[in-house]
Formats: sequence, C-alpha cells, structure tokens
Amino acid sequence: MVVAGKIFRFSEQITLEETYNSLKDYKREDSYEENEHKFELVTEISNLALSENSISGLYAEDFVIHLVHRGKAIPVPKTMQAIFQISKCEDKFFLVVLERKRKANYVANRLSEIIYGRAGAIIEARIPPEALAEFHMKNPEGTKVVFFDNVDIPNINKLSLYGPDLKKTEYFEEYCKHGDIWYVMITSKEKGYIVGVTRDASVTIFNTNEATKYLEYVVENIFPLIP
Repeated sequence: MVVAGKIFRFSEQITLEETYNSLKDYKREDSYEENEHKFELVTEISNLALSENSISGLYAEDFVIHLVHRGKAIPVPKTMQAIFQISKCEDKFFLVVLERKRKANYVANRLSEIIYGRAGAIIEARIPPEALAEFHMKNPEGTKVVFFDNVDIPNINKLSLYGPDLKKTEYFEEYCKHGDIWYVMITSKEKGYIVGVTRDASVTIFNTNEATKYLEYVVENIFPLIP
C-alpha cells in the first residue's frame, strides 16, 4: 500500500489550455520487427481531463522485452503506464508523475517532447534543505527519519537520525550544522500519512494506494516547499 511519485517544474511559460491542446488525442505508432515477430508499438495519452488549475491523464508506452524460452530470446511487447498531473500554482507549473524516480524522469522527458517539441523544458524540481528543515519543524514529533548529505566532517559522507524521540535529540541541530537534509520521513498530523520526501522532490506515501489522495497531499503540502 504505497504510492510513489516525483515532482517536476516547467521552465518555460505556457498556459494550461496550450498544454492541454498539445496532449489531447496524442498517439504515436511505431512498427517493430524482429525475425518472424512483428508488433505495432503505441505511445498515447488517455483519460485526459482539464480543470481550472490542473490537467490529469495517463501516459502509456509500449516497448519490447526479451524472454528466454528454451535458450532462445523471444521478443514480447509490454506496456508502461503512469498517471500524471500538471498543476498551476500561482505563476508556477508543476508536473507530478506517479512512478518511482527512473520511470518518472523518463515520462517527464517524453511529456516535455510532446508539449514543447524537445526534452529539457520540464526539469527536476528541487526542495532546499532549509525547506525540508521547516517541513520537519512543523511536526517534529511526527518525524521518524532524517538523512543528511554534503557533510563537512572528513571521511563522513552521510549522516542519519532514526527514532520516535528524534525531536528531543541535540544531534538534529548539530547535524544541520555539518550537512544538508536530503530526506525526511514524517507522519502527517492532518491525514496520518507516513510520507518520505527527498530534495529532488521524490515523494512517497507509505500507507495509501489512492492516487487522488496522494496528489491532493502533494499539492497542499509539498508544492509550497519548492521555490
């Protein structure tokens, strides 16, 4: 019962209507042939919905994997799918892809190509260490795990704190002096969600499997952390 995703931001100005029109009815078909095997591989966007401040949809792409049967590699088509939402937040546009980091990055690049004609216009969102520290301090009793990187202590690359009494320990303030927070896991006061957030805006909710609730939480609680 886990929902994982990653947040990206639009680096170039665009409107929701222009974005929606670029994604609407998008479908591409590519022929694949290997020996006697022939497939039509489809990339498409479906379930597209436009509201006042957001666009949601489903990105799907076929690709070929090879399975070994009696010593012979057989090509087999497979479909990768990812729910996404594009949200307008004041003058910023964010993309949330409900997949783990590697696949989310891939989908973000493909959506950038569809919307802008090239990859790189939709880029990674970054949460400053100070914002993660503030996120922790809003609910210190709910923080269960904190990881630090960029540590200035010689021969120490990363530091971590675990445990229900993390808020009471002087080590948190000490570690903040020597490194940057790159991951926080908290229990949300309002929703009771167990949430993990990284500096590259990867967000995991460990105790829900509902995409709608995940997206609502991210919009309300994580978007404000991104400058």
